[in-house]
Amino acid sequence: MSNDERVAIVTGGSRGIGSAIVTRLAADGYAVVVGYAGRKDLAEDAVRAVEKTGGRAIAVQADVADEHAVAALFDAAEAAFGGVDVVAHAAGKASWSTVADLDLAVLDDVHRTNIRGAFVVAQQAARRLRPGGALVTFSTSVVGLAFPGYGAYTASKGAVEALTMILARELRGRDVTVNAVAPGPTATDLFLDGKDEETIARLAAQPPLERLGTPADIADVVAFLAGPSGHWVNGQVIRANGGII
Repeated sequence: MSNDERVAIVTGGSRGIGSAIVTRLAADGYAVVVGYAGRKDLAEDAVRAVEKTGGRAIAVQADVADEHAVAALFDAAEAAFGGVDVVAHAAGKASWSTVADLDLAVLDDVHRTNIRGAFVVAQQAARRLRPGGALVTFSTSVVGLAFPGYGAYTASKGAVEALTMILARELRGRDVTVNAVAPGPTATDLFLDGKDEETIARLAAQPPLERLGTPADIADVVAFLAGPSGHWVNGQVIRANGGII
């Protein structure tokens, strides 16, 4: 298996961890489809950055919870580049609230993106990934850490972990791996939004490495799982969090 002519779809590819994954996979020689929900400008910036370094990329809008939009996303990848070898499903939504105070409309919104969206993308990946391919989903280390205030988000990501383990077994005989990456505190706009400096410093001090993760740290893990060196890793949740336990 070689990265020559390999094609990757990255959902949530216009910003944060997704954008870092686009950059890293393009550097590894993948043609990349940048999936985005609303920020066309950022998605096109990501495409231009790839093209500037000699790579190939396109941007395609898709609501990950809409099965027709996601099918069209995969259609666009196949039409532009001939097939799909890697899917990194980085798109997601978060909301912070105690269980007691959470607006159930917010719960439905988070779970529509994080659970239904993960299922819809995984369904297309299961149908279309070529032999030697990889699906990488996204969970969170908070599934194990159980931080207060993360109930809706963490519940949705626990569902993603369960889906990932089952799909890895359902794809027996296909030569396709399915793994989840579960970042810890990572310096993205989504993570930093609404947090004061004291809270950020406290979270950064938790890992033995004593810093927040970076989007590039997570992209490196995805690149390993997507490539030939990581192809023997299957049906796993990789807690990429600097050692928080």
